[in-house]
Amino acid sequence: MIGIVAAGLLLLFLCTAQADDGGDDGSVEMLTIADSTGDWGYPSPYGHYSRGPGYVRMSLIFDTLTWKDEKGIIPALAESWEMEGDDAYTFKLRDDVLWHDGERFTANDVLFTIDYIKEHPYMWVSSDIIGTAEATDDYTVRINLKQPYAPFLELVAGTLPILPEHIYKGIDNPAEFRDDAALVGTGPFQLVDYDQSQGSYLYQAYDDYYLGSPRVKQLKFVKVNPELSAAALEKGDVNAANVPPEVAGGLKDEGFTVLLSSHDSITKIMVNHKKEPLSNPAFRQALYYAIDRQALVDNAARGYGVLASPGLFAVDNSWYNPHVEQYNYEPAKTEELMEGLGYSKVDGHFFKEGSPVKLEMLVTSTNERTGELIRQQLEEAGFIVSLRTVDSKTLDSLVTEWKFDLALNSHGGMGADPEILKRMTGEGYTFNSARYTENPELNELLEQEVAENDEQKRKALIDQIQVIHAQELPVLPLYYADTYWAHDGTVNMYYTKQGIANGVPIALNKQIFVS
Repeated sequence: MIGIVAAGLLLLFLCTAQADDGGDDGSVEMLTIADSTGDWGYPSPYGHYSRGPGYVRMSLIFDTLTWKDEKGIIPALAESWEMEGDDAYTFKLRDDVLWHDGERFTANDVLFTIDYIKEHPYMWVSSDIIGTAEATDDYTVRINLKQPYAPFLELVAGTLPILPEHIYKGIDNPAEFRDDAALVGTGPFQLVDYDQSQGSYLYQAYDDYYLGSPRVKQLKFVKVNPELSAAALEKGDVNAANVPPEVAGGLKDEGFTVLLSSHDSITKIMVNHKKEPLSNPAFRQALYYAIDRQALVDNAARGYGVLASPGLFAVDNSWYNPHVEQYNYEPAKTEELMEGLGYSKVDGHFFKEGSPVKLEMLVTSTNERTGELIRQQLEEAGFIVSLRTVDSKTLDSLVTEWKFDLALNSHGGMGADPEILKRMTGEGYTFNSARYTENPELNELLEQEVAENDEQKRKALIDQIQVIHAQELPVLPLYYADTYWAHDGTVNMYYTKQGIANGVPIALNKQIFVS
């Protein structure tokens, strides 16, 4: 905890610039990771920001029942489990786990956490699917679901951080809980220092970790401008960094290990389908035909990426359905659809009942260039579009409150379990989701696919979902950018199968720091 271990280590944090590879036992005294944003929130379960890097910071401190590595689901706090029928799981918990304050972890902590998120919703895991939970002894938990849920082991058991009952039972506002005790977990690390203004984090290995003392003894995250990440690696200031695609080849030639992720990070246009004329699928189709997505890949993504499917999944995703309408760039089709909706062109712009089509698109400083290219394409097709630049938190808030027309958005997670289709389409989800309920058939299919445990039957349902999504276009998928991580080999980094927890596409699985 910060107050306990900070004194000696904080001085080391401030003075150490380069990594220390450690001793003959393979341990690493200090590992430093560059991050382009820096601050991802206080790394407690309820304090971190609702983006992947925030979850990763938290996951170093708190463990889940199951976890994933590069091959798939592995044990964590639960050493084994059994599925009973289609809607119940029994977990055999480890009996050698200690909380960071020395208290023993038991089944009561699991039951408490499940009850706690029902009263205090956790942004990454919905409790709606959970019916009841009971402990048959101190280290066995049975969880009964309200209905079958195919991705339960991954998206609930493998994503929900287990809380210490003896600490959180009296906390009514966990988002504001910032005492040292808020960071008492069972994970491999404890937090030493968090500097929000500098965007830096320092962790120390928890020597009593149930899988053994972590190999990496101190782990540091520092804010580094993306354009400087390669130089930071070359100078030895950092051991790993997310790097721009243009420098990946050069770093590889210099002996660094370079990892290219599958196409999990999508760039798309959020659409306010609650208001006219954006509420009409034909109008959204007209917009989509007017956007040259290949030009966006070539220019905005500098050639490093692939076109996004109107069905949402990338072509290299195993759940991808190629048999959907592709909406190749065709401004003539835009005109045809707009005329069918009662619009006519006057001086190069679409008018209806004497009024032109005017739309505002929200962008951030990081995607202004992409936004300007889209604006130009839509203007050429006949739409009057203005850009409004806001910070990412403001954009997310305006989208959540439906106070927008269009919004340019990028996020990861699309390589996760195909439940992501429901999360990115259904009602009740975050600002990344279309929250679209206007098509009853689509709604029903989204419910059916997450409840289907037979993989072949599930694939058929997911194929249908992609076809309907491509017809309805509640969002306008643009492209998947290539994402690269580079490291010096101090630890063996990898991309987690279907992403960390519920699909975070970052090559920073905590397992790489442990063994």
